Amino acid sequence: MKKIKINIDGMTCGHCVKRVTDALNSVGINDAQVEIGHAILSFDEKIVTIEKISEVLKEAGYTLKDWQSL
Repeated sequence: MKKIKINIDGMTCGHCVKRVTDALNSVGINDAQVEIGHAILSFDEKIVTIEKISEVLKEAGYTLKDWQSL
């Protein structure tokens, strides 16, 4: 299980938090703790990639700014 912190551009409100949470959960993230501007994620690297996370955020209207392993 991989755990990372991601920084997300474009989030401004609680609706954004819900939208990002739903998007991340749709690709198989085991645990997403989302707040405005960032999230801490736990996921199986064999199922979910950073590229997939970036893609699903973009589809939801947000940008993955950067990330770091925890």
